[in-house]
Amino acid sequence: MPLLEPNRLAAAGLVLLVYATLCLAIGLRERRRRLRAAHAAAVLAPGAGSGKPVLVSYASQTGFAEQLAHAAAEALQAAGTPTRLIPLGQLTPGMLADSEEALFLVSTCGEGDPPDNGALFARRIMAGKLPLAHLHYGLLALGDSEYAHFCGFGRALDDWLRHNGAHAIFPAIEVDNGNTAALQRWQHELGHIAGTGDLPDWRGPAYENWRLSARRLANPGSAGEPAFHVELVPADGAPLPSWEAGDLVQVLAPADLERPREYSIASLPQEGRLLLLVRQQRGADGALGVASGWLTEGAGIGTAIALRLRPHENFRLGANAGRPLILVGNGTGIAGLRAHLHQREQRGEHRNWLIFGERNAAADFHYRKEVLDWQQRGLLARLDLAFSRDSAEPVYVQHRLADAAAELRQWLEEGAAIYVCGNAVGMAPAVDAVISRVIGEEARDELIAQGRYRRDVY
Repeated sequence: MPLLEPNRLAAAGLVLLVYATLCLAIGLRERRRRLRAAHAAAVLAPGAGSGKPVLVSYASQTGFAEQLAHAAAEALQAAGTPTRLIPLGQLTPGMLADSEEALFLVSTCGEGDPPDNGALFARRIMAGKLPLAHLHYGLLALGDSEYAHFCGFGRALDDWLRHNGAHAIFPAIEVDNGNTAALQRWQHELGHIAGTGDLPDWRGPAYENWRLSARRLANPGSAGEPAFHVELVPADGAPLPSWEAGDLVQVLAPADLERPREYSIASLPQEGRLLLLVRQQRGADGALGVASGWLTEGAGIGTAIALRLRPHENFRLGANAGRPLILVGNGTGIAGLRAHLHQREQRGEHRNWLIFGERNAAADFHYRKEVLDWQQRGLLARLDLAFSRDSAEPVYVQHRLADAAAELRQWLEEGAAIYVCGNAVGMAPAVDAVISRVIGEEARDELIAQGRYRRDVY
C-alpha cells in the first residue's frame, strides 16, 4: 500500500519546501504556538481529500523534529489530505489502531533516551506489543553521532514498529546533527510520496556572521575542563535580533561546516549581547573539540563567528510564565537558567528556587555575584548549592533536591514548574529519579503532559 495517493499530493512537494523553511523562521513562532494550542489529536482542516487522516507524530527535545513535523503536516493538508498531528507522548494505541499511514519524526536525548514528549509513549506503549500489520510508516530520526547511541530512540522506535508488523515505506533516515544531505534524502522521499522527483533542496535559515567581542576564563583553578564566558554581537553592528530565555544558538566552526553545535543562550537581547558559557571538550586523543575549541581558543577577539538562533519552544516559559519556578542545573547548564532568571526579574516574578551544582565553590560557582545578589534581593526565594568536591562525600543537585522533598511537594502543589538544564547522562536521570520518588511516577508523567517539567539536557 502506498503511503499516500500521489494524485492527491502532486502539489505537496513545493509547499513542503516553502513551509519547512518558514517553519524554522522566528517570524512564525506565533503561528506554531496557535497550532500547538489546538487539541493535540485534532485533525487539521481536511480540505478536499477523503479517507482516514495521515498520522504525523513527533518526539522533539529542542524543537527541530517538531518543526519538521509541522512542515510535513501542513504540506499534506495543503494537498487536501486530512492530517492528524500529535506529540508522540500523547499518541495512544487506539490512534495507532485507527491509522493506516503514519510519519514519525523523532530525536534522541542523551545516550539513546526519548525526548520528554516521547517518554510516556516509550514507557507505556513500546514496552508492550500491538497489532500493527495494517500500518505503513516513514521515519526520520535526529541525533548526534558524538554520542555512543546515535539515534538510539529513533532506532528503537523503528525496531518496535517492525516487530509489531508495521511496514516501512523506506529505510529510516538518520540525521546527524542537522546534516543537510540527510535532510535532503528526507525531502526526496517526501517528494517521491508526493509523486514528483523535482523538489528543490530543503535549506534552513542562513547562518549569519557575529563578532566575538569578549571572552574570559570563567573557572580559573578548576579541577574540571576550562569553561569560558563568551560574548557575541552582530558583525555588521545591526541591532540584536529577538530571542527568549530558553533559546539556543547553532554555531558552525570553519573546520566542520556540516555539523553545527548548539549552546544555551545565557542572556536576553536587552543586555545588548549574546552570552554563552562554553566548556572545552576534548577527544580521546586530547584534541580540542571543533566547536568548543573554536569559540574558546581558536577564534581571536573580533573574529567572525557563523551562527543562527534556534527557538527552543520546549524550554521557554510559555504557559509557565507566572508560575513558581524550580530551576535545577549543573555545570554550564546554569547558562540557560541565568537567562530565565533575568526574564523572571524583568517580569517581577520572585517565586524562584535555584538548585545549582559544580565541583568547587571557589572555582566553579558560575555567575556567583549575580546569583547571590538575586538571593539577597529576593528574586530567589530559595537557593541550594551542591559543590561535589568541597565535602568528604560528594554532594550533587539530586541530593539537595531529595533533602528538600517536603518543599518540592509544596511548590508543586502551588503550581510550580520544573526546568532542568545540564548533563543528560548523570545529573538529569538522577534528578528525574528523585522527582519520581518524591511525587510518584504518575504525578511526574502528569507534569510532563502539562508542560510543567521541561529539560534542556546534553
